[in-house]
Amino acid sequence: MQGGRGSGRASTGAVRLWGRHAVEAALNNPDRNHRKLWATREGVEALDGELPADFAVEYAAPADLARLVARDAPHQGLVLECDALEDVYLEDVLDGDPSRPVLVLDQVTDPHNVGAILRSAAAFGACAIVTQDRHAPPESGTVAKSASGALEIVPWVRVVNLSRALEDIAEAGYWRIGLDGEGTSTLAEALPTGPVALVLGAEGEGMRHNVTQHCDAIARLPISRTIESLNVSNAAAIALYAIATRS
Repeated sequence: MQGGRGSGRASTGAVRLWGRHAVEAALNNPDRNHRKLWATREGVEALDGELPADFAVEYAAPADLARLVARDAPHQGLVLECDALEDVYLEDVLDGDPSRPVLVLDQVTDPHNVGAILRSAAAFGACAIVTQDRHAPPESGTVAKSASGALEIVPWVRVVNLSRALEDIAEAGYWRIGLDGEGTSTLAEALPTGPVALVLGAEGEGMRHNVTQHCDAIARLPISRTIESLNVSNAAAIALYAIATRS
């Protein structure tokens, strides 16, 4: 707990990461406590930079590495066991920079979607993503692989109460925009000049009512009527681009 509010945690102990970009980013992250690397010799040679001389590496065949990860996971000859990242707190990541939005995800549970959103958040300079601790995927190899290294770059804040977090975000000076296909205005029309918090709900169900009530505006992306909706990670990428290029 910090200041009476905890960040929550979805996973404890060790996690396994796989794939060159995810493993390389974790190895270069000074905040990671690394335990052991299983790898093929080709996998180690593909890394950007050399491992420390005393780093624990166990060389193995690709088939042996496949037994350490999710089925059909593209490990690319690298599997890293490390500690989960330390908790991040909301007040430590909100910097009020109007060019750096914060993303709030309401019950987005697919780890591939969360990973892809992290990747877009890193690409467009978002200051953090915020999720509930109970309705979001844990830190995992699947999230890290989909994030392509962004898990190590973008702070991921887990909170107990998303509505309370949105109140704190507003107090920090952010304009909270919820994305919904039924929004009366487009995102471009709803964007302010100051800091933005972008709120996205799960596919199908969308944002919960109480989360919607904590948004300052509800906006839509101007997509063709022939398509009902976009994948949440695609919508996040388009919205982040719109924020980055607003005039």
